[in-house]
Amino acid sequence: MAAGTKPLSKRKKKQGAIPASKNGGLTAATADRHELYQFSVQNVETEIDFVDAEFERLRGRKAALLREDFCGTGNTSCEWVRRRDTNRAIGLDIDQPTLDWGHERNLAALTDSQRGRVSLVNRDVLAPGDAVGVDCVLAMNFSYWLFKTRDELRAYFRAVRESLGPDGVFFLDHYGGSEAMSEMVEKRDIETDDGRKFVYEWDQHRYRPVTGEMDCRIHFRFPDRTRMKNAFEYTWRLWMLPEIQELLVEAGFSKATVYWEGDELDEDGEPTGEGNGEFEPTDSGTADPAFVSYIAAIP
Repeated sequence: MAAGTKPLSKRKKKQGAIPASKNGGLTAATADRHELYQFSVQNVETEIDFVDAEFERLRGRKAALLREDFCGTGNTSCEWVRRRDTNRAIGLDIDQPTLDWGHERNLAALTDSQRGRVSLVNRDVLAPGDAVGVDCVLAMNFSYWLFKTRDELRAYFRAVRESLGPDGVFFLDHYGGSEAMSEMVEKRDIETDDGRKFVYEWDQHRYRPVTGEMDCRIHFRFPDRTRMKNAFEYTWRLWMLPEIQELLVEAGFSKATVYWEGDELDEDGEPTGEGNGEFEPTDSGTADPAFVSYIAAIP
């Protein structure tokens, strides 16, 4: 599966450049869906900030070898090797065209040294082969939700557990809240650092409460009124945090900790409704209508 997605969340996004079309603006015919995705959905800098700091806090040392499951374009793996000369990354995904795009665009932007420390492999995460003994495994953007039964998800978690080194850590993210079960479309206006604009649409197209399955889509709109419809489509199960923690323990992890994002405060010290980018361990959380959290599981 190619890289997953996340809905509009409280996590802040950094700005970046998007290629222009010949007439100077983005259109459905000229825009690249993977680049739009990386800009509007992913924030690999913030993600790696959290993983790097939390691994060191948990294990008392810096991580070096990271495995990015469901890696898609390998954007996170590339960010990891940019951080330190000692860092190495392995990305696993079964969608070869998306891996090819990552090689041609993301890996090509690295230095020779950095490029030599990244490997993007067409391989099922359930059978990671020699991608073992790693410090960190990442399953971000909810891509592990493609496993729709407890047996399937437990089997994946067990494969991760067996892939980690003796003091490794498994990092996941999670999307929840009452709005996660709503059929709705949310939009966000995006402007690049050089002034070009588009609209990101997160479409929770259908939710089936009996099975927990949901169909989600991403669309993009452009200033010339063109639209890239169904740029990405997903059918997965909306897993709840208690279920995930229970299955991690059943798969052999000794502990699974949830991290909750704090609130940004205004000048009067009142919550603004936006996240502050700081995630802290919690055993309760808050009943936000929509939230994105992290999970760290240790053997």
